[in-house]
Amino acid sequence: MQEKSELTIRPAEMEDASSLAEWLNDEKILRWFPMTSEPRELDDSVRIWISYARMGAGLTALWEGKPCGMANLYIQIYKKLKHQCLFSIIVKESMRGKGIGRRLLKEIEELAKEMFQIEILHLEVYEGNPAIHLYERAGFKRYGIEKHFIKEKEGQYRAKIMMQKEL
Repeated sequence: MQEKSELTIRPAEMEDASSLAEWLNDEKILRWFPMTSEPRELDDSVRIWISYARMGAGLTALWEGKPCGMANLYIQIYKKLKHQCLFSIIVKESMRGKGIGRRLLKEIEELAKEMFQIEILHLEVYEGNPAIHLYERAGFKRYGIEKHFIKEKEGQYRAKIMMQKEL
C-alpha cells in the first residue's frame, strides 16, 4: 500500500473538467449520478460542476500529481440560503479504497465552514451506493428519502437518500 504523502489536495481548476468527464463516462461511477451517458447530459453536468471552481468552491485530489478525485460545493447566491450548501464528491474508480474520499470530505467540510461560513452541509446519495458508509462515519445523518427518484433502464426505481451535517 502506498503512503498518504502521495495524496495532495488543491483548489479545483477549469482544466480538471476533462478528468471529471472521464470519470463520469465510467459506467461504474455514472450509476451513482442522476444522468445518462448521453453527451449533452454529461457535458452540462461537468460544465455546472466545474463552474464553481471560479468561486474557489471546489477541490481536486491528486495522486502522484494526477487528478484522482474531486469535491464541489454548490454555493448559494441568495443570502437567506447561504448558511447551507449541497456538495458533490467523486473518486476515480481505480483509486477507491486509498482514503481519497475521506480526505476530500474532510477538506471540503473545512472549506465550507472557513471560506463560505456554511453551517449545514447536505448531500444526495442513491440507494445502494457504498459511499453512504463514508458519509455516516463522517457524521452525516439521514433526514429524508425519495423512494422513486431514479428510474433505471430496466424499469426499476432507486431511492435518493438525503443526508446532512451541521458544521
